[in-house]
Amino acid sequence: MSSVIEIADEQFEQEVFEADKPVLVYFWASWCGPCRLVSPSINWIADNYSDRLKVVKLEIDPSPTSVAKCNVEGVPALRLFNNNEIVASHEGAIGKQQLQKMLDDHL
Repeated sequence: MSSVIEIADEQFEQEVFEADKPVLVYFWASWCGPCRLVSPSINWIADNYSDRLKVVKLEIDPSPTSVAKCNVEGVPALRLFNNNEIVASHEGAIGKQQLQKMLDDHL
């Protein structure tokens, strides 16, 4: 069972800005092919980094407010928040090792 939390616009503030540790937000869409390639890595990160990172998943189509707030221009997209600031971001497909490096550089 993955520890990725699925959210929408309504939960964004609470789950991301009120979190007590860094949060990786994964923006995705059901019609996005590359998102299907990235999802297993996101699940792996959620399971293996859970002691120091919270992972949330937000579908872009029903959540335009959060998409605009985070300047997401394409999916898959990642935003790493720490203390309410975006400290790292990535758009497009990303491999597990690249993702680990991005997180390790900022955690």
